[in-house]
Amino acid sequence: MKVVHYINQFFAGIGGEEKADVKPEMREGVVGPGMALQAALKPEAEIVATIICGDSYFNENIDEAKATILEMVKQHDPDLFIAGPAFNAGRYGVAAGTIAAAVQEELGIPALSGMYVENPGADMFKKDVLMVSTRDSAAGMRDAVKKMAPLAKKLLAGEELGSPEDEGYMARGVRKNLFRDDRGSKRAVDMLIKKLAGEEFETEFPMPEFDRVEPSPAIKDITKAKIALVTSGGIVPKGNPDRIESSSASKYGKYDIDGWTDLTEDNAETAHGGYDPVYANQDADRVLPVDVLRQMEKDGKIGELHRYFYTTVGNGTAVASSKGFAKEIGAELVADGVDAVILTST
Repeated sequence: MKVVHYINQFFAGIGGEEKADVKPEMREGVVGPGMALQAALKPEAEIVATIICGDSYFNENIDEAKATILEMVKQHDPDLFIAGPAFNAGRYGVAAGTIAAAVQEELGIPALSGMYVENPGADMFKKDVLMVSTRDSAAGMRDAVKKMAPLAKKLLAGEELGSPEDEGYMARGVRKNLFRDDRGSKRAVDMLIKKLAGEEFETEFPMPEFDRVEPSPAIKDITKAKIALVTSGGIVPKGNPDRIESSSASKYGKYDIDGWTDLTEDNAETAHGGYDPVYANQDADRVLPVDVLRQMEKDGKIGELHRYFYTTVGNGTAVASSKGFAKEIGAELVADGVDAVILTST
């Protein structure tokens, strides 16, 4: 049986971020991580072609890239399409999920992918595409292949899949009626008794977990405070000098605004790809209020505006990446004696 595999420019050995603008191309046979998949799929299936596309190109040209790749897939008429694994690479995950969902929906070919649970692509497509939960980096490739290959074989054979816990894929919100020895009310009471006794129990309906951050104490005298600006709204100096991505950002920028009193369409813009940029590009103060804080600084309502602002794009950026950015930015702000931060979004 035939399999077509999708990977990004990095796993194809073309290059890293500097080659993320590579357009879709198709190579016959196996490339990069496809070697491990191929070995695990034999003798039931063979990877007949590998499709490669740069992460930036795909996410910045989704409709065009998707149409091109679908035509490539059609040429081989595979029995299965595999995308990734993408681990915690945000733009790769979004691309893998997007094209896998399109192959299923538009071509009627079953698809399989794999990525870290916090990859934005997982959150966007796990209900549509069978998706294996992987580690957050390529160091987990062997484990990912070990999970993906058996699922791929079941899809090829048309076998019914077991539960996410048994098969190793992400829960898709699908509910099935099952017969149990104990009725639901008894199971619920049993779980409650275990919880009250401090014993371990396994819920039948897991709930999402959210971070709880305790607020810092209020500033005693804001007229003497140093205030910094941080934004996930993608405001950057004109030309986006550090090439911060429009979605699934892999970096943040730090820029000196010493002497700046106003952001205009001549000196600033937004790199964000998740909202209409017109009004932010006309006046970036709408997202990053430098003008207002300069006036407050002049009027003595705040002590001073920190000379640097920090910026990234929240659009599709992984939670783990955001936490990493925050840890680095926070350490610098503390070292610079900043008393408070105004964090703006879109």
